[in-house]
Amino acid sequence: QVQLVESGGGLVQAGGSLRLSCAASGSILTINDMGWYRQAPGKQRELVAAISSGGSTIYADSVKGRFTISRDNAKRTVYLQMNSLKPEDTAVYYCNADRIVTMRGARGYWGQGTQVTVSS
Repeated sequence: QVQLVESGGGLVQAGGSLRLSCAASGSILTINDMGWYRQAPGKQRELVAAISSGGSTIYADSVKGRFTISRDNAKRTVYLQMNSLKPEDTAVYYCNADRIVTMRGARGYWGQGTQVTVSS
């Protein structure tokens, strides 16, 4: 059974930093792209950043220059370093793997979400 488990959320003042982690576990053969999404109250879930298995990255315009996504393929873990946080970054952050291959097949997975709250 594949799981994505996030950690690192919390409450921080504007201008502060947080680092999110998401570890994949289970009988995994390969993991393709991984990413972080967020959903604020009353808004749709949006892509924050994504990284391919080879390390190519993309970012939402709103976080460019402030957030950095990285991954450790050996640990099956993706990270999101968030600096210069703003109140508008407040949301539930979800980890996503767009395709995880196991002996039983391949599909996408979501983590359970972690709350990030930035106070002004």
